[in-house]
Amino acid sequence: MEDRSKIIIRKVKKKSHEGHHGGSWKVAYADFVTAMMAFFLLLWLLAMVSPEKQAAVSDYFKNYSIYKEQPQQSGSSVLEKSSGVLDVGLSFQREVKKEDVKTPPDVLAKIMRVAIEDKLQAMKDQVFIDTTNEGLRIHIVDNEGSEIFRLGSDEPTEKARQIIRLVSETVKEKSNRIVIEGHTDSAPFKSAQKTNWELSTSRASALRRELENNGLDPSRIARVVGFADQELLIKDNPKDPRNRRISIILLK
Repeated sequence: MEDRSKIIIRKVKKKSHEGHHGGSWKVAYADFVTAMMAFFLLLWLLAMVSPEKQAAVSDYFKNYSIYKEQPQQSGSSVLEKSSGVLDVGLSFQREVKKEDVKTPPDVLAKIMRVAIEDKLQAMKDQVFIDTTNEGLRIHIVDNEGSEIFRLGSDEPTEKARQIIRLVSETVKEKSNRIVIEGHTDSAPFKSAQKTNWELSTSRASALRRELENNGLDPSRIARVVGFADQELLIKDNPKDPRNRRISIILLK
């Protein structure tokens, strides 16, 4: 007789939560971590790029248009034509040509201030930087007992030459055109051949010669002008020595 009291045990495997989703969350998390690594790598690379190259990349993406490009040759593409500029943003290895972009005034101001702090610590009180509607303006001024030109002369002192040399090194590779100005204080100056008008103009011309002697391209000079005492830096004290100055404006 069969034993009908035999017990049958049945094992049921319960599906886990991971089995239900197939572990796809791990793939999504790995993608997220990879994207974050790429993002921080990009930030690190951007921090190492000079302001001029950053400006070039920014200007390219703001102003690029396929309609401004020359007609494409057979078999070429817009992507191939633009790869040279894209390489600046991705590899930071291509040198930006001078004519590609004019360096913005705020960038130039930062570059100049760093250079002055680093190399002209003893004379930094004789260099002022500000901005005008035209662009960045660099003033090289007299101080009491520390002149940039000898009295009544357009011959720069050695201090003036040091400052001009540093300015030249900083701006000569930029593309911005340049305006040169000469200024005097309002102390009357009159000799047989000169007034403050002639003196300010001849000092502006002397600055132009010094810049060119230090490697500035003469074609970048937009104008050279003397203002005598008509554009005072220290308006409430017309005879302040700082009114005796030469100025360089890098146009926008």
